[in-house]
Amino acid sequence: MNRKIQTLLALLVISGLALAACGAPAPTTEAPAQPTTAAAATEEPAAPADPFSPLNVSGDIITAGSSTVYPLSERMAERFNLEGFGDTITIDSIGSGAGYERFCVAGETDIANASRPIRESEVESCRAIDREPIQFYVGTDAVSVVVSSQNDFVTDVTAEELALIFGAANTWSDVRPEWPNEPIQRFIPGTDSGTFDFFVEIIHGTDPTAILAASNTQKSEDDNVLVQGVLGSPYAIGFFGYAYYVENAGAMNIVSINGVAPDSVSVEDGSYVLARPLFLFSDAAILAEKPQVAAFIHFYLSYVNEEIVDVGYFQASEAAIEASWDNFWAAVGQ
Repeated sequence: MNRKIQTLLALLVISGLALAACGAPAPTTEAPAQPTTAAAATEEPAAPADPFSPLNVSGDIITAGSSTVYPLSERMAERFNLEGFGDTITIDSIGSGAGYERFCVAGETDIANASRPIRESEVESCRAIDREPIQFYVGTDAVSVVVSSQNDFVTDVTAEELALIFGAANTWSDVRPEWPNEPIQRFIPGTDSGTFDFFVEIIHGTDPTAILAASNTQKSEDDNVLVQGVLGSPYAIGFFGYAYYVENAGAMNIVSINGVAPDSVSVEDGSYVLARPLFLFSDAAILAEKPQVAAFIHFYLSYVNEEIVDVGYFQASEAAIEASWDNFWAAVGQ
């Protein structure tokens, strides 16, 4: 063998022995084992799903009642859907009285919308079908007496004059001699309406005889029909929820009563005589059987004050909303 090759081989053998003597570790691709502890082995439990989130409930919701509450409930339903609720919310505008009947007699709805308090006879009807109505105060309305913007003579009336206008007077001059000798054209809510009931209670002392006997009177449960009637003549007058005035403010004028116009101050302090509460009603058994209804009412109470002024009504007081929350938590057992 060539001497140079022998020398090279010897050197390689010597180098290998030296590395082995030094204990050089063989290369490895395995990761070192991690110590196991009780803390590392225990996983954090998942947080429970929010039972009132629009994302976590399903099933249809059926509401009916006040035409005044209708635009507010419509707004809240739209927002509930935008927040993730995927099923149908039905809102029928049929008047407070008819809404109570569907809730307390027929038992067809999950929620009654109302612009007047529930009567004892209606509570008894609810109990007859094993429902105990629970009240949720959601806002305040100012029933608005309005005339067309073409009317240049009616700006303010007393409560007594209002009783004549929606009662025994036939012409405007019957109310004030300086007003035109023209027939009064009246547009009022129907008798199933909470607005009708409230107006009669305040202006006619609960007796509807005069307003129902008045000539040239058109009644409707649909406030938009009343709006169009008022806009049709300078001698027309009507009343309905404040939101419908706001929506048509450019074409009609609101009439002050006893020198007071409706605004956030006069509605809150009661100096505007036609201020009134707005309600939802439901039942604890419904909230238990239909989580989607409980979630909708929870959502309504949580966000109604963010929406109500834009809809055209006034925020309920903090105390009123707090009382509604107390009723809700008692109903759902928390």
